Amino acid sequence: MKKILIADDEPHVLRVLKLSLEKEGYEVETCANGMEALSRIEKQHPDILVTDIQMPLMTGEELCRHIEEYIPDRDFLIFVLTSRTEIEHREWSRNVHNLLFLEKPVSIRNLVDKLEEYFAGSSDGLKVI
Repeated sequence: MKKILIADDEPHVLRVLKLSLEKEGYEVETCANGMEALSRIEKQHPDILVTDIQMPLMTGEELCRHIEEYIPDRDFLIFVLTSRTEIEHREWSRNVHNLLFLEKPVSIRNLVDKLEEYFAGSSDGLKVI
């Protein structure tokens, strides 16, 4: 079973994503901030990280930069949830490999489709969305 870690400080978002992805057959863990996500990544090695940008203690951007610096050989994809669509808000991501943006509000169907593409091995078809 594929493991997904979701980091978001909004309990409602965590609940909806967790229930929806578990219904699709994924094993899902959740956490409320980047610090907790980093700790879980180091212990549980998820197949996918889904993270919000704006969170307390450590933002999603800080989390991604930390992962890129300290876990450079990671083999999991990161989906970044954001409501910011301006390119300048995404400049930092150029130095992070295996990262895609998903705009909020997140379409569960779109997320599931992207997960299925990734796990089917057609990650070259994944586009920043």
